[in-house]
Amino acid sequence: MSPFTKPFTPLLLLAAARRFSQSTTIPKRLQRVRDHSFDSIMEVEKKTRKALKLQALVLSHPNSSLPVSLLDSLSRRHLAFLPNETGSFLLRHPHIFHVYDHPVQRILWARLTPRALSQIRLEQSAIADSLSDAVLRLRKLLLLASPSYRLRFEHVRIARRDLGLPDDFEHSVVLANPSHFRLVANSPADEDPRMKYIELVMDPDESRIQPVSAIELAREKEYRARGSDAEDARFSFLINFPPGFKIGKYYRIAVWKWQRLPYWSPYEDVSGYDLRSLEARKRMEKRAVATIHEILSLTVEKRTTMERIAHFRQAMGLPKKLKEFLLQHQGIFYVSTRGNQGKLHTVFLREAYRKGEMVEPNDIYLARRKLGELLLMSPKKANLDRMLTSMGRGAGMRADVGGDEEGSDNDSGVESQFLE
Repeated sequence: MSPFTKPFTPLLLLAAARRFSQSTTIPKRLQRVRDHSFDSIMEVEKKTRKALKLQALVLSHPNSSLPVSLLDSLSRRHLAFLPNETGSFLLRHPHIFHVYDHPVQRILWARLTPRALSQIRLEQSAIADSLSDAVLRLRKLLLLASPSYRLRFEHVRIARRDLGLPDDFEHSVVLANPSHFRLVANSPADEDPRMKYIELVMDPDESRIQPVSAIELAREKEYRARGSDAEDARFSFLINFPPGFKIGKYYRIAVWKWQRLPYWSPYEDVSGYDLRSLEARKRMEKRAVATIHEILSLTVEKRTTMERIAHFRQAMGLPKKLKEFLLQHQGIFYVSTRGNQGKLHTVFLREAYRKGEMVEPNDIYLARRKLGELLLMSPKKANLDRMLTSMGRGAGMRADVGGDEEGSDNDSGVESQFLE
């Protein structure tokens, strides 16, 4: 043996085997990398959820007002609020809740400010104006549940806010469109509405027409923008990894291979296909990604909780370990644990957001964002407005602090300042 030749020992053989046996498939388990742009949205959403619950309690009482002590008791009993949490929340957000001294009982009462009521009316108007779009969204959601094309009524009811459906969607959407939907029960004697199913009514001619998914529209848009450079993007997804996500050489190769893997459309009925081969299982895994992508695309804010997606798991053929599956594709989805003490996981469609804002906002999203803007407004501004009004300095001083000249029938400086 030449003195310059290095002997090929078993240790070197093992090292060479490790070097050339790196997997080029996407790992099953990946650590979640935080994206602060989405987590900041959930910090506002945490306040929004509390505000919506308290608003529902206030509006459920006569004259839409009640004593603060009663509101505190109800929120602790039904909403799991902590002691004194309700009063503290009301005082921190005077642009939404007006706390006043009752003229007869001489105790503190609470009601919504006109600007908060205006935001509620604006959202209700946006939902009513988009009723035809809500019918289309519900039809597409049922088409994802092939081959039965039906979903539990209770599961849709829980996700109605995310889907932009009105609270009375059973009558205004389902029963009002008998040519599109019908309510069915497992047995004729079952009267519980929670055990009913919403089933899609399909014409024979319509069943041959397959809807176009949102990712296919995005690919077409990308192809028109890039031309021949997007020829290899026939089965690819728009991927945008969060800041700080480490992309190694073999992971990059795995994503490149996965992007070019063919798959069946989420609207395609695969019940008659042979799914036992390895290639079929890979296609079904990618089809599950496309299905979750389509569910999020059907929501008005391009996000929903992972628990609500899990409700549709069995009907749509989604994997059991949903969180682990979503973390495999952090370039497409973002899973946030902020907003409800880690009890809920909110899933975002990454491509629909840029710098914390929706790329293509809709009227419902814009109406709901106004509530977040009211929550983020400083309470000091409300106190200043109330002080100036109580001093009787008139509309001129209110204009100096950015107030409106509307709302002459209000009895509060806060309300008159922020009436839209």
